[in-house]
Amino acid sequence: MGYRSESIAAVMSRLNVHYFLPAIQREFVWKPQQIISLFDSIVRGYPIGSFLFWELQPENRHKWEAYRFVESARQGGTHNQLANTDGVPQLTLVLDGQQRLSSFLVGLRGTYEIKTKHKRRGDPDAWRRHRLYLDLLKDPQEAVEDDDTDDTSIRYGFAFYEKPPDGSAEHRWFPVGRILSLDTQQKFDEFLDSEEAGLPESVTKRQINTLRRNLERLYRAVWRDEVIAYYTEQDQDYDRALDIFVRANEGGTKLTKSDLLLSMVTSKWGGVSARDEVYGFVDKINTELTRRNDLDKDFVMKSCLVLTNLPVAYKVENFNNHNLSLIQDRWEDIKSAIRRGVDLVNFFGIDGDNLTSANALIPVIYYLFQRPKLTLRGTTPFEVRNAGAVRRWVGAALLNGAFGGSSDAMLRDVRDVLQKHNNGDYFPVNEINEAVERSNRTGYFDDDAIRRVLDLRYRNKPTFLALSLLYDENSWGTMACDQDHIFPKGMFSQGNLSDLGMGAGQIDRWQGMMDRFANLQLLLAHENEEKSDKPFKEWITTRDCSFNKKHLIPDDPDLWSIERFEDFLKAREQLIAQRLNRLFTGHDPERAAGPAADPRTVCSPPELLVSGGIQHGSRP
Repeated sequence: MGYRSESIAAVMSRLNVHYFLPAIQREFVWKPQQIISLFDSIVRGYPIGSFLFWELQPENRHKWEAYRFVESARQGGTHNQLANTDGVPQLTLVLDGQQRLSSFLVGLRGTYEIKTKHKRRGDPDAWRRHRLYLDLLKDPQEAVEDDDTDDTSIRYGFAFYEKPPDGSAEHRWFPVGRILSLDTQQKFDEFLDSEEAGLPESVTKRQINTLRRNLERLYRAVWRDEVIAYYTEQDQDYDRALDIFVRANEGGTKLTKSDLLLSMVTSKWGGVSARDEVYGFVDKINTELTRRNDLDKDFVMKSCLVLTNLPVAYKVENFNNHNLSLIQDRWEDIKSAIRRGVDLVNFFGIDGDNLTSANALIPVIYYLFQRPKLTLRGTTPFEVRNAGAVRRWVGAALLNGAFGGSSDAMLRDVRDVLQKHNNGDYFPVNEINEAVERSNRTGYFDDDAIRRVLDLRYRNKPTFLALSLLYDENSWGTMACDQDHIFPKGMFSQGNLSDLGMGAGQIDRWQGMMDRFANLQLLLAHENEEKSDKPFKEWITTRDCSFNKKHLIPDDPDLWSIERFEDFLKAREQLIAQRLNRLFTGHDPERAAGPAADPRTVCSPPELLVSGGIQHGSRP
């Protein structure tokens, strides 16, 4: 069968009636501006690419899950709902063209939910439904005459609005979806005449002509022109359809590896929707644990491969029935390990704001997968010591970028190490780091790594993570704390530094040093409020004598004055370097304590004590 062409209106009438999406399709991710660009293209008569459909025979429908096209999209991505296709005649799955067809559906029949600026994503009041409108009085020729535009610019007046905009002598807003109700030429002509009659008397003849041309172009693009050119695949072999789908998507938004895996799993997990399982689980670990996370299905599916000892790299031929059954059989154990692993690093204060590589969590998750009852959230000597070791290892791996880029081979080697140490209780830090180094990366902290930490600045993404390593606490994710400037920002004002006799050059230099890592500490929120802009030399006298040691404050009181700020930074940088060197000089809790260690003594080293938990924020 060759290509056929039909109008947008004809194809729209079949979406979620005859045409659905296979599980292999990604969710709808187009942004409002992409939808506007698509509608601008069709009214200009531009081609929008071909489409690929797959028609299923009745005897094969039960083999494949189908999903509905979204009509109400949401900023940031929208999950498609599972469709009930019982009794659907000529069930057809769209292999290529979902984003474009969904955009037509949103623009013509649906809405797009957009988050209001400065409101939290979790706030229901932050989201507003917007519809697509066309300004009938906007002359597309004006964009052509503008020297600053090119052929890729938007010429027609499409825009999303929460409420119908007020009309005027300059604008006449038409809800684009209304064009679907004008399904005959007579209805359209009558509507066009009524629109013209409703214009204010002040409009010009050119504006009237613009209104008529814009409506006619939209009507023709939706009802008359055969905009949708599609090919329908009839072969019922799933692997052939999968191969066609991958090839069709090579030129557009890249098909992710997890999309491929989910499609295979969904097709072969009897009675279970793997797609819904994975999507639902991702939502839970992102929203229901100690901290807010930003993990995705790729992370979950790669974890599945590692935890079930399958090849780490995504290769479709490796996902045979045996391997997929293995993932399904261990799915509950896999979820438990991922949940415990993510919850543990959340407990450390690592979350969506500072996690720079999700793959760095997988060794911890594999370690917990081998030990189904372990959480490391308790207060026994073993849990405290081991949690501290895991926290320091994850922190060092993230700050060193050990798992950035392609890390499949390294994950395989680390998994081998964890398998060899399955009988040991402790997280094998040194052996894992040796495996990391075989990939020409490092999990240790050397002088270069320490220099990178000292170069961090206020509100850099890894800064909280690095600051947390300066303290002995593990539980940074359970109470509110702030990144605090030891010497407050208010002390670095132009006037204050001028009063100290500084010239313009020195003022600029000191203001540049204000946000350096050595001028930062973590404080409980109420402590930070008490401290506010008080001079450090005054505020520090209100603290207990243990404060200096805990926060690595130089003991020399002369350095607490703003006049000695540069000397303070140098002295504190030395203390920070000493702290990091002490933490990361081959420390291995299993070798230090051993399974036979006396539980009455394992808590004696002060760096292993745990005190009140803290979670991070960013306040001066």
